[in-house]
Amino acid sequence: MDMYNGGPEISIRSLRKDGMKFVLSNTDLSVANALRRIMIAEVPTMAIDMVEIEKNSTVLTDEFIAHRLGMIPLTSFDVDRIQYTRDCTCTLYCPNCSVELTLHVKVNVDFDDMNDPTIDKTRQVSSLDLISSDENVKPVSDDKSHPILIVKMRPGQEVKLKCIAKKGVAKEHAKWSPVYGVAFEYDPYNKLRHSHYWIEEDENLEWFVSDNAVEETPIDPNEPFDYNAKPDRFYMEVETSGCMKPEDVVLRAMTIMQDKLGGLQIKLDDEFKEDTQRWGY
Repeated sequence: MDMYNGGPEISIRSLRKDGMKFVLSNTDLSVANALRRIMIAEVPTMAIDMVEIEKNSTVLTDEFIAHRLGMIPLTSFDVDRIQYTRDCTCTLYCPNCSVELTLHVKVNVDFDDMNDPTIDKTRQVSSLDLISSDENVKPVSDDKSHPILIVKMRPGQEVKLKCIAKKGVAKEHAKWSPVYGVAFEYDPYNKLRHSHYWIEEDENLEWFVSDNAVEETPIDPNEPFDYNAKPDRFYMEVETSGCMKPEDVVLRAMTIMQDKLGGLQIKLDDEFKEDTQRWGY
């Protein structure tokens, strides 16, 4: 009998603007881990991939600023309409496969304030200074009072540059990852004994169970160990960078997994057909 009869099930425990917790049940450990890895590395987003610096008289080098720009998360709610550069017919980039962002900040010298120690003459250049050509692709700024800092400038300094954001996945570079982290736990009471604790005196006093244990049955010391038991309930938590809604990240990851499994099934069917025609069985 199939131990996963009915297919996987999902129960959402909490949903926030930048994260969610849910329970994935009636499936195998390999499926849960595959979903986690796809959410981290294979859900496409937009990120700055090219930086053309025209002027830079700040204390940071061009490469340093370019790296900081690349790690700024960009809103990617409508990423499906953007093509991958490798699939586009253009030579380098175009509006179909990229979005242009510009930044130009110059700190003027005010000689009347130069000798006044009470005036802060430092200008903080942040993600709010990036101007996007596409309203749907811009730096994530949920909290405008705490934007992402790019560089600090003093009077007389100037930075002028152009950024090209492209579509990609985190398998190519971590800047394209839509999440800050994806974690999952199973068997909080360690009934399956997959975890080996370092114990000095008392396991119960030194290793506390997680909050997920409230949904599990405590260990019965008189119950015999089941060598055939497998985990089938996984407590997952997703925290996004703000570029996508957490539920969209999970749904996109599931769609990608289904496409991968569907492609694998087609390949296997073709192989079986070839073997049948070749060997006659």
